[in-house]
Amino acid sequence: MNTELPLSGIRVLDLTRLLPGPVATMHLADMGAEVIKIEDPGPGDYARAMGPVRNEVSQFFVAVNRGKRMMRLDLKDAAHREQLLAMVETADVLVESFRPGVMDKLGLGWHTLRERNPRLVMCAISGYGQHGPYALLAGHDINYIGYAGMLDQNAGADGVPALPNLQVGDLLGGAQSALQGILAALVAVKMGGTGRMVDVSMTAAVMAHNIMPLVGVNNGAPAAPGRDLLTGGVPCYNVYRTADGRYMAVGALELKFWQGCCDVLQRPDLKPRHWQLGQQVGGEDAMALRAELDAVFAARTLAQWTEAFADADCCVTPVLRTEEALQHPLFRDIVSRRMHDTEGESWSVAQPVRFAP
Repeated sequence: MNTELPLSGIRVLDLTRLLPGPVATMHLADMGAEVIKIEDPGPGDYARAMGPVRNEVSQFFVAVNRGKRMMRLDLKDAAHREQLLAMVETADVLVESFRPGVMDKLGLGWHTLRERNPRLVMCAISGYGQHGPYALLAGHDINYIGYAGMLDQNAGADGVPALPNLQVGDLLGGAQSALQGILAALVAVKMGGTGRMVDVSMTAAVMAHNIMPLVGVNNGAPAAPGRDLLTGGVPCYNVYRTADGRYMAVGALELKFWQGCCDVLQRPDLKPRHWQLGQQVGGEDAMALRAELDAVFAARTLAQWTEAFADADCCVTPVLRTEEALQHPLFRDIVSRRMHDTEGESWSVAQPVRFAP
């Protein structure tokens, strides 16, 4: 036990599978909690067999279950169920991600768990929340972000929604929202309160964070997909293809950064054509200027542009591939490579939040 970490002494029972719940409990473990991952005696967490299996488990399973103690229980068996309830008596948190009602059918619903441990924090992660007309429906990340209006806005120039390889519904809506709720409830318990049931709807959480489209609606002018301030509607916040088929990310939203960018591009004539100087977001002038910048960036390679912008503080950076990012000095403190008997050789990215005394 690392007593220097803030959640040292906190015990978590993890009944979750796949991505949202396991990521949430992994972060709890990273912050010092003792996490006991409980799987059924059969195949266990579906993530074990998702994607190529090296040695005994997939790299997907490895990536989201760091720092946990593994245990097998058949929760349909009375003796195993009683064993879990005995563990609940000394636990601080229990996290589950079954469909609403499953825990009650197993005899492990919130009221039962609360009787065993009034100070327990129980977190239920589901697609649409524990109540409501969609509560029992199945879903995945693509469904949650589709309902919340996020996927519609994540589109290119052709208007076709692009599937992000960062699962917004699962990780923002599920994992991070669960962490937020669990930690808030733990604080309440530590201040003398009773345990809480934390109900996380992944779809509702995405909706609550869909800020820029909401601003557009409230302004009476929701942007077309790919034409909002942060989705391609301004040349100063966009990606540009380089001569070698790579991309540079231009994030020069502020006027001073845009002016610095224009200096590096050797195009001082473009400085007055910034959205803060009256350029309409998503307008014809913005699209015409974006086309001009396409031609400028296409003249040099990614390496050449990276070198050109290296000393310019104007938010222009290379778009790295994952394997490049893993070896970039920026992530030296959190990325490592290791060899494990059952999991094989793999890259690992540690908890990014640091705690100092």
